[in-house]
Amino acid sequence: MSDVWNQVKSILQQRIPPHSFRMWIEPMASEQDGQDTLVLSCPNGFSRRRVLEQYGALIEKTIRGLAGKGCQIVLRNGSAGAPETVSPVADERQLKLPDVQVQPHGGRLLRKDFTFDQFVVGDSNGFAYSASLAVASRKNSQQSCLYLLSKTGMGKSHLSQAIGHHVLTAFPSERVYYMTAEDFSHEMVSAYRHDCLEAFKGKYRNGCDVLLLEDVHCLSGKDRTQQELAMTLDFLFEAGKKVIFSSSCLPTEIPKLDDKLCSRLAYGLVSSIEAPDFNTRVRILKKKAQVNRCDVPEEVLRYLASELTEDIRQLESGLIGVTAKSSLLGGPIDLDLAASVVKNIARRRKAITIDVIKKQVCKFYGVALPDLISRSRKQSIVRPRQMAIYLSRKYTDAPLQLIGKSFNRYHATALHSINAIESGLKKSPDIQEQVAFFTRKLESGKF
Repeated sequence: MSDVWNQVKSILQQRIPPHSFRMWIEPMASEQDGQDTLVLSCPNGFSRRRVLEQYGALIEKTIRGLAGKGCQIVLRNGSAGAPETVSPVADERQLKLPDVQVQPHGGRLLRKDFTFDQFVVGDSNGFAYSASLAVASRKNSQQSCLYLLSKTGMGKSHLSQAIGHHVLTAFPSERVYYMTAEDFSHEMVSAYRHDCLEAFKGKYRNGCDVLLLEDVHCLSGKDRTQQELAMTLDFLFEAGKKVIFSSSCLPTEIPKLDDKLCSRLAYGLVSSIEAPDFNTRVRILKKKAQVNRCDVPEEVLRYLASELTEDIRQLESGLIGVTAKSSLLGGPIDLDLAASVVKNIARRRKAITIDVIKKQVCKFYGVALPDLISRSRKQSIVRPRQMAIYLSRKYTDAPLQLIGKSFNRYHATALHSINAIESGLKKSPDIQEQVAFFTRKLESGKF
């Protein structure tokens, strides 16, 4: 039977993605066997459970095809634990966890679908995926810091949260904190105001094992927060804790960033994620359709992948659009339907420019265009300018440097304007109403 297992591994290597095969199947070895029994050893209990859940049926089917008969497969934990049998009965008796989001020890909830299993790997993100999986599974004990770099909508948040899911599953006693840099800053300010700074410091320096910090470019210009974060990172690195950052900018490109913090952000492995190629886009759409239980023809998926090339969110928008329109109209999902959806998405993206946004903002606030791009610091001009910069970032693909230049401002000032509106969205009903108005206006295409 040990020869059979070697043949099974060769077949599985062709049927399972390379990263999954290396992670779960390759470490397994044939420990002992009988005429109708094959005992396989797994590195640990977590690996054994994952193989049972994800690949048990496939292994059993493959062995049956080779041996021409049924065979009992027993998975044993290499270090400790009772063996488990791969069989349909065992699968039926396995209880499933409730369909709920995972709550880490601190910060925001982890999205239940942002796991490694749900991440589609391609040439554009393969290195980032492997690096993230290595950090999460402790494959390389020397790698304690990872910096995920990409523009918005490319999957860095997915990988960051997948690390959190994996750690919480494989190492339940680990304390995982998932948050944005803005969350960290707000929490620190609150600690100052309520005279509980020591408790805040202790929480991160002594009570955190894995820190997942998103959007670190939002720390630009926040000197006190940068200093506190740099000291916190020193404590975490010295204690051998894991830290994962994500950003749309390299540490050296973040304006008004303290040199000490910049060196800490660049301490670990910097892994960039690029836009997916055509084949990867098709696989992403297939995965999304499968997860959402949508029956979408292959030719429609390939058409969407060929037309929607900007980012993953645009792909999701196209898939949601065709399924929703088919459901509402009661018609089939075909190329004509897909073309009508893609036309609206492409037209909306192309029509909204920085000049269009300037015109709409000036009309709404009653200010002249020369004043909007002037050096004036009057509040009646500053707020419209901030809104226009925020909308330019949201609805165009222009980089921050170009957006700032369009308003006669530096990159850092443009970033400050975006942060000002985002902060206002959390606490100002007026700003919420204004952003909602511009969102409806721009997305309707009626301007």
